[in-house]
Amino acid sequence: MANHLDLEEQEQLDQLKHFWNTWGTLITTLALLVLGSVAAWNGYQYWHNRQATQAAALFDAVDVAARAGDQARMEQAFGDLRSKYAGTTQTAQAGLMLAKSMLDAGNVQGARQALTWVAEKAGDDGYRALARLRLSSVLMDQKELDDALKQVSGSFPAEFDAVVADRKGDILMLQGKQDQAVAEYSRAFKAFDDRVEYRRLVEVKLNALGVRPQGAAVAAVASDEVKK
Repeated sequence: MANHLDLEEQEQLDQLKHFWNTWGTLITTLALLVLGSVAAWNGYQYWHNRQATQAAALFDAVDVAARAGDQARMEQAFGDLRSKYAGTTQTAQAGLMLAKSMLDAGNVQGARQALTWVAEKAGDDGYRALARLRLSSVLMDQKELDDALKQVSGSFPAEFDAVVADRKGDILMLQGKQDQAVAEYSRAFKAFDDRVEYRRLVEVKLNALGVRPQGAAVAAVASDEVKK
């Protein structure tokens, strides 16, 4: 009986050896790949969290400098953010904060540079859109209307559609293109929720141009349908 069990055990052992000789290398390789992927993911998570923490510390430095009115420190901290943590939301926020501080101080060129960086390099679509809108406003004040219009052309996140259309209308009015301005104001009026106060401002603009907003909204829809 003992010999019979020994033979069965030996046979199972031989089968196991054969199986491992056939598949052992593949199993080991797959196991190493899985373990490597887990280690890489954990390493990425650690790196990402560390990046966010360090970026937040530099953003705090920008915020403190802004409250103190220290533009030199703001620029230094923003420069560090750009060079080390360009894709973080803190860098985009710092750029917008720096631009506002510079505008308040009359440093238009510095504000333009900060806004241009955020508009082109920020890692978040929303912050890029916001920077483009603010930059278009600065360019309007500088009478650079063609460049201002370029900033609000092209694609934007859907939630910016109404504001972008309104800004286009403002620029087109300054360019003397009243019909095109009315079309953009009409799109803005249609896109804004009727509970939003901003919609009333667009309505005032349309009224000043002799246009009834509800009729203008219908006209804008019809125009869009024709283009399709």
